[in-house]
Amino acid sequence: MSGSGRLFHPLMSRRTAVQAGAVGLLGLGTNHLNALRASTEEKVAANAPAKRCIYIFLSGGLSQHESFDLKPEAPDGIRSDFAPIATATPGLDVCEHLPELAKRSKLWSVVRSLTHSTNDHTAGHYYMLTGRTAPSVGFRNDRKPRPTDWPSIASIVGDAVPIRNNNLPPAIVLPDRIVHWSGGVIPGNYGGLMGRKHDPFFIEASPYGNPFWKGAFPEYTFPNTTKDPPKEPDARVFQAPSIQLAPGLTSDRSSGRNLLLDELDRQRGALERSASIEQYDHQRQSAISMLSAPEVRQAFDVTNADEAEQRRYGKNAFGWSLLMALRLAQAGVNLVQVNLGNNETWDNHGEIFWRLREKLFPPLDRALSAFLDDLNSTGLLDTTLVVMGSEFGRTPKLSKLSSAYVEAGRDHWGAVQSVFFAGGGIKGGQVVGASDKIGGYPIRDPQTPENMAATIYRQLGIPETAAWHDETGRPFHIYNGLPIMGLL
Repeated sequence: MSGSGRLFHPLMSRRTAVQAGAVGLLGLGTNHLNALRASTEEKVAANAPAKRCIYIFLSGGLSQHESFDLKPEAPDGIRSDFAPIATATPGLDVCEHLPELAKRSKLWSVVRSLTHSTNDHTAGHYYMLTGRTAPSVGFRNDRKPRPTDWPSIASIVGDAVPIRNNNLPPAIVLPDRIVHWSGGVIPGNYGGLMGRKHDPFFIEASPYGNPFWKGAFPEYTFPNTTKDPPKEPDARVFQAPSIQLAPGLTSDRSSGRNLLLDELDRQRGALERSASIEQYDHQRQSAISMLSAPEVRQAFDVTNADEAEQRRYGKNAFGWSLLMALRLAQAGVNLVQVNLGNNETWDNHGEIFWRLREKLFPPLDRALSAFLDDLNSTGLLDTTLVVMGSEFGRTPKLSKLSSAYVEAGRDHWGAVQSVFFAGGGIKGGQVVGASDKIGGYPIRDPQTPENMAATIYRQLGIPETAAWHDETGRPFHIYNGLPIMGLL
């Protein structure tokens, strides 16, 4: 059974439970737990289908009606302006503005029935980034991450799957933190109860800028509202991770690439010197090692990649981000979360058709297709799980906020969304589940964020009895749902 209709509670061995309970009673800290964990932790399966995962997150909410679940027979006011087109897989149609993905449909599958209970951005992000729809104690839905939050999927994978490259963190999020347009930081991306040392490493290649500019800059930028566009041009840049250049030194003003690299080397040396004086935590030490490794530097240097390679991916934030994710996966990162579109780019309350047609689907279709091609041609697709989703879908009914937009859009809708899967043991060309005739609710094989997360964990070889531990050593089950068996 792959649905969410029955409860799932993985077993923990009696020995592990007794030992963990003893630790709690004795009041020992996490520094006392290493030996205990080494003797009780479940090992990741050596024959796991996937060795790594790329989680592509479309912040704002991808519309199922305009992407992977079109309803051409729906009435006016619900039916999309876009037509479905046939893919390389008989019976699987997608949006006409995703032609390259359509050609590659034998490489990927779609779940059309993922559902949860919220239409709120913050809660939706939290559910889909942690794989948990039951809020943790202390969760306030107020755009403020807390140490009492559930850990992110990235943090859990980073802890559970053995490190493959000691110069790299086990989990990386790029090209930015997900920041709401108001300036609040979206929870669900962090280590939470596991502790800050389990935060994924954030590559701030595309830092938060003017929240009223959206899209895959610089090629596909658009204003948030058409009736009151920003007065200043989009000034966002895409640059090396977490590196602040000296005043006046930018890629276009420097005398050449060597000057930029000299600056990076200077800052790397400063980091190493400060680390020997200050007691940096494990994650910071890992970051310093990462910046010191030449092969890792090459993975970040995507804006100076071969011109033909950049054109294949697109010379924009979407293309550079997925190219960086490919290189990091090749270098040994266990999980890379790629946020395609900061400032809730996919939140199309208005102008939905031209935004998707002109600004969002072209860079997504190009970059994701190039990414799949490269994984496939190098043999990595078989062992790389790719998942793409949003915090929710969008309403069946078209609407218009007339004060802000000239044309119609769709609003938030947690009841159903389409989620994309490829590689890592996933069968290609499959459709799992179905929504009703207007794309409003699941009518077959409903799935949950817990099931999506369980699919990631299973494919990475994490046992059903595995646990993560909070900072006091208390164990928590990793699995809170069932893997989506229709994909496997």
